[in-house]
Amino acid sequence: MQYEYQAGAPAIASEQNKVLRNTYMLLGASMIPTVIGAFIGLSLNLSFMAASPIISSLLMFAVMMGLLFAVTKLRNSAWGIAALLGFTFVAGVFLGPILQVALHLKNGTELIGMAAGGTGLIFFSLATLATVTKKDFSFMGKFLFIGLIVILVASLANMFFQIPVLSLTISGVAVLLFSAYILYDISQIIHGGETNYIMATLSLYLDIYNIFINLLNILMALSGERD
Repeated sequence: MQYEYQAGAPAIASEQNKVLRNTYMLLGASMIPTVIGAFIGLSLNLSFMAASPIISSLLMFAVMMGLLFAVTKLRNSAWGIAALLGFTFVAGVFLGPILQVALHLKNGTELIGMAAGGTGLIFFSLATLATVTKKDFSFMGKFLFIGLIVILVASLANMFFQIPVLSLTISGVAVLLFSAYILYDISQIIHGGETNYIMATLSLYLDIYNIFINLLNILMALSGERD
């Protein structure tokens, strides 16, 4: 039995490395439709979203959930890749409102660049840590899920109360939460908890997407230069 385990271990490790490699390749590709979508989002008149933030947020959430369901349903076929890229395109379009707000600041372009650079630094640092150490971070799963629920509830509540300090606190906690999710999601791939590279890419993409948005929110609140 011991011999069989040792003989099978290299094959398992090879499969996990393949999933990780394909995940990183697809993750890189997913940034292209995101950037295209973001440019389109910038060119759209989205003032109605600012006028009805609650309805707009719920509409965006419904659209994103529908697309997430499509990706999940098609994850075992080539159409899953198309659905994922479609999802990242729409996610890019939905960046339009926050990018428009940022670009109305004197240093908006700089803040967007800092948020993007900070997100990249966080991702590559934590991805390297998880890959090199190969530590199993699966123990964080329950805590992260509870944290995610708390963030969602607090965000929904703040749609009604519109408290700047609470918004800033939520963004700060969200950056930490989704940074921890990077460790968890990559650990899941390395240790065989996630064997589908489309779903693995989706998880990491959502981590990066949420870190960027919340990091940009923090930078705008603390360093935004208004006219």
